[in-house]
Amino acid sequence: MEKHLSEMSLEELTREEGIPCSCGKIHRCGLRFFRAGPGAVRTLPEALRERGRHRPMVVMDVNTEKAAGEKVRSVLREAGIPWTEFVFPAQEGKMEPDEYAMGALTMAMDPACDVILAVGSGVINDCCKVMAHACRLPSMVVCTAPSMDGYCSNSASMIQNHLKVSLYNACPEAIIADTDILATAPDIMLQAGLGDMLAKYVSICEWRISHLVHGDPYCEEIAGMVRACLKKIVDQADGLMKREPEALKAVLEGLVISGISMAFAEISRPASGLEHYFSHLWEMQALQRGKPSDLHGIQVGVGTLLTLWIYEHMLNMEKVDTDKAERAMASFDPEAWKARIEALFGSIAPSVLEIEEKAGKNLPETQKAHLKIISENWEEIRKIIREELPKREQVYALMKRCGMPLTPADLNLTMQDTMDALMGSREIRDKYLTSSLLWDLGLLDDTADRLREALKETHGVSDA
Repeated sequence: MEKHLSEMSLEELTREEGIPCSCGKIHRCGLRFFRAGPGAVRTLPEALRERGRHRPMVVMDVNTEKAAGEKVRSVLREAGIPWTEFVFPAQEGKMEPDEYAMGALTMAMDPACDVILAVGSGVINDCCKVMAHACRLPSMVVCTAPSMDGYCSNSASMIQNHLKVSLYNACPEAIIADTDILATAPDIMLQAGLGDMLAKYVSICEWRISHLVHGDPYCEEIAGMVRACLKKIVDQADGLMKREPEALKAVLEGLVISGISMAFAEISRPASGLEHYFSHLWEMQALQRGKPSDLHGIQVGVGTLLTLWIYEHMLNMEKVDTDKAERAMASFDPEAWKARIEALFGSIAPSVLEIEEKAGKNLPETQKAHLKIISENWEEIRKIIREELPKREQVYALMKRCGMPLTPADLNLTMQDTMDALMGSREIRDKYLTSSLLWDLGLLDDTADRLREALKETHGVSDA
C-alpha cells in the first residue's frame, strides 16, 4: 500500500479499482460520488448524470420530507429530471424497517425508475438499500441528519419476523450531505450519530478479541481507519452540538468512512459490538410490547457505557479461572437454557433457537476450544482492552456534556430489560461478542449480577 487507509481521502477510498491491502484483500466499496457542505443538494443532478441515471424513485417519510423534500424536488425540477416519489405515511411512534415498511415501498415502486433515492437517514436508507438490491438497481441518498454510520455500509439493519437482522446488499453509489439540511436536525439526531460512533471503541476491541478467540477475519488497516474517524468525531463533538458547518461536515464524513469500513471488511465487525446488541434487544423488547424504542444511536451510546463497565471489571482479572469456566460448562442444562430463551424472546424464540442449532455456540467442544485459547492468551486480551478502550469516565463526561442519556433508566428501561439484553445478546446472531467471551469464561451470570448492583448503587436504577 502506498499509504495507510487512515491517511486516505474519501476520493482515494472510493476509487473503482479498489485498494490492495496488506491483509491480502482488495478493499472496495460502491460509493462513487460524495459531496458535503452548504448547498450540496444542488449537486444531485450532477450525481445522476455522472452515474447515467435518468429517473429517480424518491423515498421519504413525513419528517425527512419536511427537512429536505422540497429542496430535492426543486433541484430535480430545475434540472428537468423526472421522478416518482413515495412518502411513508405518518404513524404513531418511530417508523420501523420491517416487512410492513418494505411492503408499502414495494407497492409504490415505479418500474420506470432506474435509481432509488433515499431522502433521510437510518430507516429510510436501510429500506432503500434493501429495495434497490431486490430490484437490482443502484441507490443514492440525500442525508438529513448525521445520526448514524450506515449511509455507506453494504448492509441494512432490518426487522424480520420481529428479529433484528443485518441484510447484506450494497452501499449507495452517491451520498449528498448538505450541511444546511443537517443543521436543521433535532439535537437527538446529532446525539444519536455521536452515540453510534462512540461504539467504535468497543467494536474494534471486540473485533480484535474475536479474531484471536474465534478466528474472525481481521484487518488492522480497516481498524486504523475507524480509529482515525472516531478521533475526528470526538474532537468535533462540541461543535457538532452547536451545529457548526465544519463540524457537521467533519462528523458526516467520519460517519461515511465508518460505513466504508464495513463495506471493506464485508462484515459489520468494524462498527458494531455488544453495545449495538443492547440496542437491538431493547428494540426487540419494545416491538414485542407494541411500544416505540429510542433512536438506535441513543441506545447504542448507553450500551457503550455498559460495555465499558464490563471491560473495566474484566481487566481486574489477572488470570482465567479455568475451574470456574469448566464447572459452568459441565453444569450447562440445554433444557433450562431453552426455557430461558423462550422466556426472554417469547413468540420469536423458535427463530433464536434455530440460530443455535446452526451455530453450535453452546456445544461443550466449542466452549472448550475457546477457553483454551482465552486462557493461553489472557494477557494479550487484557493488552487489547488497554490499547483500545478509553476510561469509561471520559466517555461518560463527553456524553453528559452533549446532553445525552447515560443510563438505561434515562431511556425508561427497567433493570430487567437491561439484564435480559445482556443475557440475550449472544443468542440473536452467530457473532462472537463480549457476552460470548463472558459465557466461555463462565462469568455471564456473575457479570449480570454485578452490573445490576452497580446500576442500583451508582444510578439508583430499581428492579422495577
